[in-house]
Amino acid sequence: MSRNYKFHNSEGLYFVSFAVVEWLDVFTRNEYKDILVDSLIYCQKEKGMEIIAWCIMTNHIHLIFRSVRGQKPELLLGDFKRFTSKKIVKAIQENPRESRKEILLEQFEKAGSKSSNVKKYQFWRHDNKPIELWSHKVILEKINYIHQNPVEAGIVYKPWNYLYSSAIDYAGEKGMIDKLIIYRNF
Repeated sequence: MSRNYKFHNSEGLYFVSFAVVEWLDVFTRNEYKDILVDSLIYCQKEKGMEIIAWCIMTNHIHLIFRSVRGQKPELLLGDFKRFTSKKIVKAIQENPRESRKEILLEQFEKAGSKSSNVKKYQFWRHDNKPIELWSHKVILEKINYIHQNPVEAGIVYKPWNYLYSSAIDYAGEKGMIDKLIIYRNF
């Protein structure tokens, strides 16, 4: 992996994107997206994850965050990915309405068999592509990129209309994550 895509500063603000293996569209169901939201809230309260912006798309998530309790950001993100991986796979296995269950589990198992550090199912791709955000201009660009993702995908016309994103918070309304840190360094 390139040096440009590693966590170098434990106190830095990072933009990360990570996807489901094979870019599978798992997050077309709200119950799976809700697992991610609940896990982000838990990481805020219990693990010191300061969240600046976020968005859950059908097969990936974008996040701007920093670790504020001294935990290395890569460990914080790793904990989040491990926990959500197990929880979402279990939710898929137990969901009687999941018509894609066999296909999804087969793909997760196939990806897991190719990875030395996965026991059975691999849900997330291993790459995160962390980019440390160090300038006002770059931070605003990444926030805008995150919030425009559902618009570009044709899910909504206006970013603040997408429920699973921090765009509504930036529009002055209340979103799904309570303690979101709104970046207002203008």
